Amino acid sequence: MGCSFSPPRRFFIRMMIGRTPEYLGKKIGVFEMKMVSIAILVVPLLVLGGTAIAVVTEVGKASMANPGAHGLSEVLYAFTSAGNNNGSAFAGLSSNTPFYNILLAIAMWFGRFGVIIPVLAIAGKLAAQPKLAVTAGTLPTHGPLFVILLISTVLIFGALNYVPALALGPIIEHLQLFSH
Repeated sequence: MGCSFSPPRRFFIRMMIGRTPEYLGKKIGVFEMKMVSIAILVVPLLVLGGTAIAVVTEVGKASMANPGAHGLSEVLYAFTSAGNNNGSAFAGLSSNTPFYNILLAIAMWFGRFGVIIPVLAIAGKLAAQPKLAVTAGTLPTHGPLFVILLISTVLIFGALNYVPALALGPIIEHLQLFSH
């Protein structure tokens, strides 16, 4: 008698009981999961860590023209932009200072290479593995379930990483506009 679970359920059941899941015919192991964790967490750590350093130091606060929620929004935007390789800032933040130039450059450098290096490590490790036959534990990537799973994962990670900081800055600022 065979297993009556659908292939996506079998994939998740294998993950929950500690069996190695498969993706695109390759086994996903501990190394791949560690590299994915690094790639996912490096940008939020740079953005939120850099913002925290900037708003608690006197030299960081000295460049903010707007105090309060708007100033936090300006700093948060600058580090979000730098951590994601753009490098722009709001007009109210004087980011052309040695403090911000160095801190934003570090965020941009690690934001770029802190994601690229783990992804290349994953690609190299998966490329070296032999392709496996499709089994009951393989997650099909061509159906709507995979798309829903991917989108929900991105939204959940994004919300868990940034909603607290957004609540302190842009959301409070928006609410303050309506209170006057």
